[in-house]
Amino acid sequence: MKVLIDTWGWIILYNKSEKKHTEVKNWYHGFRKQGGILYTTDYVLDETFTLLFRRTPFDLAAEAMTKIDNAIEKGYLILERITPDRFEKTKKLRLKYIDKNLISFTDLTSVIVMIEKEIETILSEDDHFAYLEGGFQQTQLNV
Repeated sequence: MKVLIDTWGWIILYNKSEKKHTEVKNWYHGFRKQGGILYTTDYVLDETFTLLFRRTPFDLAAEAMTKIDNAIEKGYLILERITPDRFEKTKKLRLKYIDKNLISFTDLTSVIVMIEKEIETILSEDDHFAYLEGGFQQTQLNV
């Protein structure tokens, strides 16, 4: 199984003060043990690092950045880069969804990657992924 981790997932995973931290942490480690393939994008990490350094102590944000980098280096997290081609596809997708003005451009770049990599599930609380191209599923964490 493949899952793309959205900004929300990273923030919850690394910020212990978030309500769903333990649940997301348990899901993450369980998914890895089952051999699931984790993906994220450079745009998602841009948002993630910005928010972690803004909302958490510096040491915690730096530790999270290091752990994510290590996951990429060790190969259990695949980092997808938003290339110029993906950027252009995202612009077209943005113009397609006139009625969905609240979805971020970063989220739409994730949609492009999910379509290309045939990823059907995303770790996110943003419900708009279910209504976009592909009708992606969100991982359902029992709260």
